[in-house]
Amino acid sequence: MPKIHITELVLRDGHQSLIATRMRLDDMLPILPKLDSAGFWSLEAWGGATFDTCVRFLREDPWERLKTLRKHLPNSRIQMLLRGQNLLGYRHYPDDVARAFVQKSADNGVDVFRIFDAMNDLRNMRVSIEAVKKAGKHAEGAISYTTSPVHDIPHFVALAKELEAMDCDTVAIKDMAGLLTPYTTAELVKAIKAAVNMPIHIHSHATSGLSAMSFLKGVENGATMLDTCNSSFGEGASHSSTESIVAALAGTEYDTGLDLGKLQEITAYFREVRKKYWQYESAFTGVDTRVLVNQVPGGMISNLSNQLKEQGSINRMDEVLAEIPRVREDLGFPPLVTPTSQIVGTQAVLNVLTGGRYKTVTTEVKHYLQGQYGKAPGTINQQVRSMAIGSADVIECRPADKLEPELDKLRSEIEGLAKSEEDTLTYAMFPDLARTFFQERAAGTLKAEPLLSKEAAQPGANRYAPNEFKITLHGETYHIKLTGSGQAGEDQRPFYVSVDGVNEEVFVETLSEIEVGVTGSNGSRAKTKSTETASGRPRPAHQGHVTTAMPGTIVDVLVETGKKVKAGDPVLVIEAMKMENEVQAPVTGTVIGVFVKKGDSVTPDESLVEIQPE
Repeated sequence: MPKIHITELVLRDGHQSLIATRMRLDDMLPILPKLDSAGFWSLEAWGGATFDTCVRFLREDPWERLKTLRKHLPNSRIQMLLRGQNLLGYRHYPDDVARAFVQKSADNGVDVFRIFDAMNDLRNMRVSIEAVKKAGKHAEGAISYTTSPVHDIPHFVALAKELEAMDCDTVAIKDMAGLLTPYTTAELVKAIKAAVNMPIHIHSHATSGLSAMSFLKGVENGATMLDTCNSSFGEGASHSSTESIVAALAGTEYDTGLDLGKLQEITAYFREVRKKYWQYESAFTGVDTRVLVNQVPGGMISNLSNQLKEQGSINRMDEVLAEIPRVREDLGFPPLVTPTSQIVGTQAVLNVLTGGRYKTVTTEVKHYLQGQYGKAPGTINQQVRSMAIGSADVIECRPADKLEPELDKLRSEIEGLAKSEEDTLTYAMFPDLARTFFQERAAGTLKAEPLLSKEAAQPGANRYAPNEFKITLHGETYHIKLTGSGQAGEDQRPFYVSVDGVNEEVFVETLSEIEVGVTGSNGSRAKTKSTETASGRPRPAHQGHVTTAMPGTIVDVLVETGKKVKAGDPVLVIEAMKMENEVQAPVTGTVIGVFVKKGDSVTPDESLVEIQPE
């Protein structure tokens, strides 16, 4: 009698999809014994965005998290998501780094490695698969499922055959956006099962509302492994509820053997835990059939929502979701999964927020167009490529073949701060973040971003001004209702209001940026805008003032006072939404002022560099 195996995702993909990967280790520890004894085939608990978020926001050592999970899950297979040659970062790494990362992950507790490549370029998966097998662990080769004019079932079957030839133990159909439909799943699983002897594992987000039906058709046609998430962090942009799938298959030839009562005890715990993270909840993580067009993966949507909120532009989410398919087509229809989802998504945000398509092009898009992530599945828009990289050469070989070994160099760069080989690998993933993390660790000042109190989530909490009122202006009366507010920047804060039922966004400046002018003849005081922002940097006043398209952090300053530049030359590198963007000189001339340094936080209405035009 066939038995369906369940991989539980609540420790990784569930909270990545619904609360921007913010669950802390302390909130996992109390429930680990029950998860360990439940009988899951594996527990996905590491990889994906967890590594980045631990360092960037939670100020946890991701390797210590893994070691702790291993200690408290003695009877479970711990599974991780590995991005092939990207590992857990956003670039390709040399083979020596890839092999070392896999080995250390295995040493510290990972049993099952789900390995994928965002382009389905299997050349980028080979070294990681070999390293997993050498470490004596389970290698699961994943096919990134997507739909486009260049993706069909024979294409995916061919990929499955190649993965079997690479000695993978299982094959996963990785449907990161929830695009699988029931009958397509049946056809795809049947075709793969006929072509390979590996067990078939299905991973499908519930965003489109189709995943549970797709699972049923999948197991009826030969799939024996399913990814689900405890209902406390399930459904919508996450995954089909573990309890629901277990109940649906109970008493059939596909029975999972899992105890529904035990699962519901786990649910009760995580429901309470989730309340602590209310500030990361999003209106965009429920069932949304638009995903069948925009293809934004579940793991990205909550992060994208949170990032737009931080930009004060959450009201433009629909524009971004409409732009993403257009950018994806321009880039040759890559599957949208990390890092291509971030590459395409961030470029779509820039196209919307900067008021012009490809007016600003991220460094990662340029690298993509140069072939540094591998071969695009379809044809790239040559006009976009020309705009972004001009006549630069395009890589045709496996990108990592052009990379020199890097481990010794990394060890040297972080000597004195790194305490272990694991620290060196953290530095390899995120150099600037890691260096700051290690410095703060040494000083004992590591501090996670704050969790706001539950009381602050209540409508009207601590608010003493009206949130609904009428105003009369020039004889016309308008009904105003405050519906929300964005995160305050250094210069202004966005408020979302309804004006006679029409949603609008307004920006309110803080008093620190209003200066009182001279007294007028009628006794009133005129208010004039300061020529400086709250940070002390000048406001843009002429064409030679260099600004950023969105808030971010300065990664590198490429010019100094007195340097001559041409229009289009890069002058700064800024990290925004986890992607690096070059900021270019708007005019030809001489740099007469640099107002930022590496590590500074900046906003769009500040002048960062001043150029005296020729």
